[in-house]
Parts: sequence; C-alpha cells; structure tokens
Amino acid sequence: MADVILENVSKVYDNKVTAVRDVNVSIKDKEFVVLVGPSGCGKSTVLRMIAGLEEISGGTISIDGRVVNDVAPKDRDIAMVFQNYALYPHMSVYENLAFGLKLRKYPKKEIDERVQHAAKILGIDSYLDRKPKALSGGQRQRVALGRAIVRQPKVFLFDEPLSNLDANLRVQMRTEISRLHHRLQTTMIYVTHDQIEAMSMGDRIVVLKDGLVQQVDTPLNIYHHPVNRFVGGFIGSPTMNFMSGTISSNRKLTFHQEGTPLTIAIPHSFESRLKPIADRPIILGIRPEHIFAHKPVGVEATSPFQAQVEVVEPVGNEIFVYFSTGSGNQYVARLATEDPPEVGKPFDLMLDISKIHIFDRQTEASL
Repeated sequence: MADVILENVSKVYDNKVTAVRDVNVSIKDKEFVVLVGPSGCGKSTVLRMIAGLEEISGGTISIDGRVVNDVAPKDRDIAMVFQNYALYPHMSVYENLAFGLKLRKYPKKEIDERVQHAAKILGIDSYLDRKPKALSGGQRQRVALGRAIVRQPKVFLFDEPLSNLDANLRVQMRTEISRLHHRLQTTMIYVTHDQIEAMSMGDRIVVLKDGLVQQVDTPLNIYHHPVNRFVGGFIGSPTMNFMSGTISSNRKLTFHQEGTPLTIAIPHSFESRLKPIADRPIILGIRPEHIFAHKPVGVEATSPFQAQVEVVEPVGNEIFVYFSTGSGNQYVARLATEDPPEVGKPFDLMLDISKIHIFDRQTEASL
C-alpha cells in the first residue's frame, strides 16, 4: 500500500521564515492528490519534503507505512517530474529513459523491456533514437514522464510539470497524465498554481495559503462548499464575487451592500437559514454563473438589482459581463450570448439565492 501520510509537517528556514506549518494530509494508495495555491504558499516545499530534497523542521512523513524523515531520496521509492524537463541533451530518448536504471545496475534485458513499455504507453516509441533537441515541448515532457515510469516507483511526484507548455499542449498533457494515472494505478501527488488543472485532474485537492492547509476535499466539494473566502475566491474561473454588507430582517429579509444604496430582497423561503446571521457584518459570495439577466425556470432568485456595465467579454458560447454597483468594486457575471448588454449602460441582474455563500467579515470563515 503506497499511502503517503504527513503529520504536523513544518518547514522553517534559518529559524525565522516559516514556509510550511503543521501540514496534516493522508494520501491513500493509488490516489491522485493535487497541492494547489498561489506562489509562495508552500506547495512545492511540501512536495520536496516528501521527495527528501528538503529536510523537514518538524513532524513526520510516512511512505508505504515507513517513516522516511531520515531516508535518502534515492531510497524512498519515489519518482519526480519537474517543471523543466531535465533531459540529457547528448543522449537519445532511449538513453535518457534508461539512464536511471543503468545507474542502479538493472539487467540490460529488463532495462529494454521497461523502456519499450514506457515509450509505448506515452506514444514516444518512434522517437527513441532522437535527441531531445529534435523533439517538441510536449514530446520532451513525455520523455520526462517516461523516465519516471520506467522506475516503477510507489509514488509519483509532479512539480508543475506543464508550466512550460503552451495552452493547447497543457490541456492535452493534463489528459495524458490523468489517463496515465488510471492505467498505472499508482499514488500520484501533483503541484500546480493552476486551479483548472487541480479541478480537472485530482481525486482530492489540498488548498494551501501561507504555508497552512485551508481545505482538503474532492474538487466539486471544494467548489461548492469552500470553508473560507480564500478557497472560494481561489477555486473557480472567473473568480467568485464578494460583496460586503449585512442582512436585515425588518419585515422582509434584505441584503444591504456596504457603502452603496444597493439592496437585494431575499425570498421568504430562505428566512429560517439566514435570520440567525441578521445584522451581522458579512461577506456575500456568489459565483459568476449564478448571476442572471433572466430568471431561469426552477431557480429561486433574489429581486433584480441595477448594475453598471463596464466591460463585455465574448468567449464563444457565453459572455463575461464585468459590472459595478457603486461600491468601487468590479464584479463579473457569466451570461448567455443572447441580448448582450451595452457597455456604460445600466443592466438588471439577479442572484440564484440557493447558491450564495456567506462568510464572516472578521475570520472570513464560511457561515
């Protein structure tokens, strides 16, 4: 069982800078887990500590039931794929794939079998005689993946492996790595700052901020039930909209946006859920796809409110409408392409009340 368990893992540099603090994550055998967060959140540091490339300052890391705190990287039975391909330019693809196995003195026959098998899985078997300079970026990344596959490790570690590829290749390689996981049935831990990669690839996602784990859950649970404002705003594209204000319960339940005359009437059926937080300073969160110009059938929506259209961004089958409500903040709605609003003109919008998120103003925790 190649499970990976991190218990109270921390990393402090020079006894001053805390990069990672009390990380507790249990990764199951054969699971694909994605570490995601903004630059500097500690995700690559966590991965490097699992690999043994960074010494941990506190806590324990276990791989396959064995504590590996003091185990050398080469003895942890892991394989790592980096952002840069790290291929030997003077070696052929075959030699690059075989190099690690030759160092470990595997028999020639087994090396050849493993290399041919990995090359066939990745569709690079016709490039084995080429040098890396004769390959495209996507092909080089496949070679880097193949070099990890031939090792047949217990755990694969990926450190932003698609960052150097163009947009189309990134999408293609995302699919390739997901397919590879299903085929190999091996534990994989993947680091990225791209939340779309995280959402589309991971069985579970670990969201980090400032060295602290914010939430660990499935992609859809994190998307629909973020534990705090940071997670709600980081996961999702375009990002979640946030409005500061209060909900009052004088005769009728109403959201009042702070600093503007904007008020949004809330349906009576939500009174029991929202009355306990009445008159408390809150942040209302709503995703762009839950803002409408025309109320869809079966959706319980707030009363319409007037917005000033600032930018209209067509993206094919839908449009992103950036608008303001007089607060100085800009918000975005994801609307259908029919009857796009005009820039600079007022436009009526409404919210799907069942999809709003309420966060505490001080702690930013979900209420």
